[in-house]
Amino acid sequence: MSAVPTQPHPLPRRVSEIFPPARWREVPGFTHAETATDALREPTRTEVLTDVTYHRGCTRDSDGTWLNNSIIQRRLWPATLETLEMTGVSGALTVVFGLLLGLALISTGRRGQHPSRVTYEILSQIVNMGRSMPFIILMVAIIPLTRLIAGTSLGWQAACVPLTVGAIPFYARLVEAAINDVDHGKVEAALMMGASSSQITWGVLVREALPTLVRSATVTIITLLGYTAMAGTVGGGGLGDLAIQYGYQRNDTDVMVIVVVLIVAVVGVIQVCGDMLSRLVDHR
Repeated sequence: MSAVPTQPHPLPRRVSEIFPPARWREVPGFTHAETATDALREPTRTEVLTDVTYHRGCTRDSDGTWLNNSIIQRRLWPATLETLEMTGVSGALTVVFGLLLGLALISTGRRGQHPSRVTYEILSQIVNMGRSMPFIILMVAIIPLTRLIAGTSLGWQAACVPLTVGAIPFYARLVEAAINDVDHGKVEAALMMGASSSQITWGVLVREALPTLVRSATVTIITLLGYTAMAGTVGGGGLGDLAIQYGYQRNDTDVMVIVVVLIVAVVGVIQVCGDMLSRLVDHR
């Protein structure tokens, strides 16, 4: 009868919520002073060094249980919800305000219904400035604005502010390109029939460009999903924060792999839904 194999390094005690004992083993010689064999003598130097940093990382055999990781079990679902909430809220705001800004560019452009070179150049330069600024720098630069709107600079709600501000110029330029591709003859036909400016804008331009606008919104939302990972580096939460804090900084490969796979899956779902919606609204 074979003896049951024992672990060469027993599990250390859990010292905190974020300390996974299964990934560490205690270093011999670093014990509590109270454990000295002779209570009357002074403890040696090694006997008073008691800190969680005196553990050595190790790899233990898996018990075969999928996702048997306390960090994944406790943090994965809340982090996923935060990422989806950040992406959904900022995506909706971006589509609304980006569409309006794009229509303003079209309306004041050379072929627009209310051409104004000065207004167009001002709007165009604002869009160019917004698109040229790296997102991580934008997040830090507008922290006062974030606090003014959200009341704090931490959490997924606060991250929605820089996400929206950074994505609106991007989507506005896509809107301008999509509507510029609409056949100008359809606009002239609507004018000959006595259509108003709002009817031309929404009934002709937006309606004809709608499939392209939906595809552009899909690209923008997927880009926002990538931005949420950067938002996690400055307290935005979400899957990016989970991957950086636990997967990278604590070298937890399980967390990193699961987060990457989950983000890829979410991107795939968004892309499929966007393609289906684009085909649905295409009346051509």
